[in-house]
Amino acid sequence: MKKSKILASVGVVTAAALTLVACGKSNNNATDETKTASKFPKETPVKTTKKGGNVKIAMLSASPFTGIFSPELYTVSSDSDAMAPGVEDLFDINDTYKINNNGPATFKLDRKAKTITIEVKEGVKWSDGKQVVAKDIEYPYEIIANKATKSQRYTSSLANIVGLEEYHNGKSKTISGIEMPDGENGRKVVLHFKQMKPGMYNSGNGYFWEYAEPYHYLKDIPFSKLMASDKIRKNPIFFGPYKMDKIVRGQSTSWVPNKYYWRGTPKLNKITIQTLSPESASQALKSHKFDIIDVRASQWTQVKNTKGVNFIARIPLSYNYLGFKVGHWDAKKNKSVMDKNPKMAKPVRQAIGYAMNIDAVDSHYTHSLFFRVPTLIPAQFGDYFDKNAKGFPYDIKKANSILDKAGYKKKGKWRVQPNGKPLTIYYLAMAGTSIQEPIIQNYIQQWHKVGLNVKLVGGRLTETNSFYDKLQNDASGFDMFDGGWNLSTEPSPNDLYNEAAPFNYTHFVTAKNNKLLAEMDSEKAFDHKYRVQKFHEWQEYMNDEAFVVPTDNFYSIKAVNSKLTGYSLKPSKNNSLYFDLGYVK
Repeated sequence: MKKSKILASVGVVTAAALTLVACGKSNNNATDETKTASKFPKETPVKTTKKGGNVKIAMLSASPFTGIFSPELYTVSSDSDAMAPGVEDLFDINDTYKINNNGPATFKLDRKAKTITIEVKEGVKWSDGKQVVAKDIEYPYEIIANKATKSQRYTSSLANIVGLEEYHNGKSKTISGIEMPDGENGRKVVLHFKQMKPGMYNSGNGYFWEYAEPYHYLKDIPFSKLMASDKIRKNPIFFGPYKMDKIVRGQSTSWVPNKYYWRGTPKLNKITIQTLSPESASQALKSHKFDIIDVRASQWTQVKNTKGVNFIARIPLSYNYLGFKVGHWDAKKNKSVMDKNPKMAKPVRQAIGYAMNIDAVDSHYTHSLFFRVPTLIPAQFGDYFDKNAKGFPYDIKKANSILDKAGYKKKGKWRVQPNGKPLTIYYLAMAGTSIQEPIIQNYIQQWHKVGLNVKLVGGRLTETNSFYDKLQNDASGFDMFDGGWNLSTEPSPNDLYNEAAPFNYTHFVTAKNNKLLAEMDSEKAFDHKYRVQKFHEWQEYMNDEAFVVPTDNFYSIKAVNSKLTGYSLKPSKNNSLYFDLGYVK
């Protein structure tokens, strides 16, 4: 499934693992590393396929999946992975994430009328044989905006649809800006917007939803009971190439061909997706227990010479960062408020960034499968990425100089604040696999070198559930934290870093940040050159303010049975991935 902006995964992407969510001097950046990644192909060799066969896919997870099989309601990435063979987006995209009309539905944007028209193609059917209709496109908006469902997908970006906010607040029983000109059982939907946005041409933009739900199947379930219902948890239906055949709660899902699939008959007889502990991944790969399995960077040297598999890779739209808490969430105003004199002041934030030996850590612990990134906009976004950005390369001399000039004098071993008061910084870091502890301890030692008294919260790495609880509930007792994002396929960072964004865990709020975020998504930004300029200004501003320090990204490697063909990591293949997958003839 493509990641939409409102599905951005909060979590920590570390050298040890990617979790749903985080020596020497080097100036390597994402552009250099993208060249290195060319040693990995993005898809398996293209060969003629035969019909039949079973495929077993490992889903690396330290805990069971939740089993909420609805794009509007799930909150953890493992649920998305577990239902992937059945779920198909309304739109196909190209390799730069632009929506095209090759998929299940067509797309037409009218800037003057402030509308987007979506029309489902005839023959696109649910796995029970029913045609996907207009109401199936409208219904997800009701699920998202109705407070009784407890969906976490509702955002200010979606509220740009006329009438959605009124429906969300209980002032209207219908969504006035979603028109079905041929009726609920027609195939056309017209979305009416308050403002048109330049990102609307890209998938994952967050301004409209890209999935459908079977209204005829779910309509009798009250919204308050939808998330827990058997029709979501045990017997979901989709219009993708496969339909769910069996589920072992929290452990596995199995899939058989959807005989009504609109592209044709899928090639495989069965697909099974099963959870596997990350610690067991290397042995499972070498023993060929699974046909498709993720490769962890920490295990690469153990598995790289395995026979009978093709290693393919991509650099995902994601990044890790170190965040600094500089404010708090105002529940009454539903927005972040920045403190007037935050403990984690700008010079401290900058010095912490320059004291981190990220290049050396990634080289030593991940065999350079992780790499430092210089900005909060990934290189995959082309000219939106500021190729001149330097980020925070290791520079201990610069870190000391920044602190000295700002008046953070050393008093014994540790620096004190300019007012002479002690400075103790509490670091919330999430527990992970075996290399997580030495990586975190390395960075703490680096900060100690510049005289900053950094301590782990509770004196140890924080257990995963406790980490999320503290971060998401704006707990006190920590000053900085690890973070990571799985990003939207539309480059705007607005829903992550604006003052009303629940994901803005640092609570950094300035007039300039608000202005730049608004400008990059404005009507004026339909001018590509102008929008690129605003993206570059924002990246420069973020690196200067350093309220989050971008750290690294990684090569997402998969080992695929060499007898399989049709498996691709190219964005354009996202919708047809499981339809194309089959055994070599």
